[in-house]
Amino acid sequence: MDRFHIALIFFVYGLAFFSMGLATSLEAGRASDRRLRRALGFLAVFGLLHGLHEWIEMFELLGLLPGVQRAPIAWMSVRVVMLALSFPPLGIFGLALAWERPQRRHLDLLIPLGLVLLWGLGCLVLRSFFALPEILFVADVWARYTLAIPSALMAAVGLVLQCRRFQREELTYFGRSCLWAAVAFALYGAIGQLFVRKTGLPPSTIINQDQFQAWFGFPIQLLRAMTAVLAAFFILRLLRAFELEVQHKIADLQEARLRDAERREAQRRELFKHIVAAQESERQRIALELHDETGQALTAVGLGLRGLENAVGDCSSHAATNLRHLEELVTHSLNELQRIISDLRPSHLDDLGLPAALRWYASEVTERSGIEVNVSFEGEPVSLASAVKTTLFRVAQEALTNVVKHADASAVCLELTYLENDVQMRVVDNGCGFDQDLMQMQGRSWGLIGMQERASLLGGCFRLFSRPGEGTTVEVEIPYEPKKVMDHEDSLAAGG
Repeated sequence: MDRFHIALIFFVYGLAFFSMGLATSLEAGRASDRRLRRALGFLAVFGLLHGLHEWIEMFELLGLLPGVQRAPIAWMSVRVVMLALSFPPLGIFGLALAWERPQRRHLDLLIPLGLVLLWGLGCLVLRSFFALPEILFVADVWARYTLAIPSALMAAVGLVLQCRRFQREELTYFGRSCLWAAVAFALYGAIGQLFVRKTGLPPSTIINQDQFQAWFGFPIQLLRAMTAVLAAFFILRLLRAFELEVQHKIADLQEARLRDAERREAQRRELFKHIVAAQESERQRIALELHDETGQALTAVGLGLRGLENAVGDCSSHAATNLRHLEELVTHSLNELQRIISDLRPSHLDDLGLPAALRWYASEVTERSGIEVNVSFEGEPVSLASAVKTTLFRVAQEALTNVVKHADASAVCLELTYLENDVQMRVVDNGCGFDQDLMQMQGRSWGLIGMQERASLLGGCFRLFSRPGEGTTVEVEIPYEPKKVMDHEDSLAAGG
């Protein structure tokens, strides 16, 4: 094989390791495991240094190094030192993967440094037996024997152990990448670095790159390049594990945020349930107290005034007139009190049911506001839970109140429909309507929020449709068996 093709092999060889080192240096920081981050940092150093070494050898072979003709010994020395310094990080990488216990991690530095010391002492001893420039070739061979082979095998062992960890974590894909990378480094060290340049240093006198080419028909540099490409390929596949790990972390964070949001929403709903229950209970208590205390007192005052009017008779027409006025005022106050009591908790809802309560309230609205409220019912009536009846009545009450206050309507249709699994109520007016988007920008009405929350507590849904000049439709749909609040039905029933 001519010089150009050998140089091309060196280029691919260097490119594989340099690319691996560059990618590893960029991705190593994404690993959550501190041990793995540390190990990959040393692998990045090996890849960058060894890739540069191979490119220097390529340029040296092509005669393109600056000043190589004037100082070949200097360039050869630089290349040999770079070769020797590139392998210890590879060994540290393997040992860092192998040691799981922190107290043993100092060994991943001591062992490679010991090998560097062995290489240096060996070079000093061999300097007595070989002269320049042969000593540089011998130092190259000695570096491969004492540094390259042990470091590559340590990397292979570390990758095998990391493969087992991935398999325990059920990351089989990345475990296979580790295993194949281990095979590549084992071949690179045990074979690629065993067949070296032929020198006077045994066993290179017998086992050398010339013998390898004679046996297999291609240079050992091609095998090294192939194993380098394989190692780089599977290391790069291994780096995808960090991307997957980041994705898992993001998914876990999103899931945790979702759980937290659901927990807060559940707490908010639970609080609103208690508020609704307390509100209904307090309304019933106030209605009973007004009826039993204030109502009876006003009735007694009215009867007393009537008795005084009869007793005064014609004695004083002026006094009789004042008494009649007072009696009328008491009667009016008593009627207003009865209306307030009915608004707080209509007896029709408990005694006669939801349809009767809706008819009664519609007539009250018509009488007070002059707005015609038409009530209609569809479907086969179903016995509703107390919580459902209370919610539907309160929604109708709030919707009709909004019509009276804001809609400028002349007519309203209130429809109650018994569906197969749900009861549906619609309140449709012919008023001025409004812009829903503008309302959301300005801030939502508490009345609308209350209607929506009441429906959602029972597992139902609330819908609002409105456009300027086209009226407003309020629609609520609640299942017959509201599972979300069955455990709170008794508390709601206390108020309704």
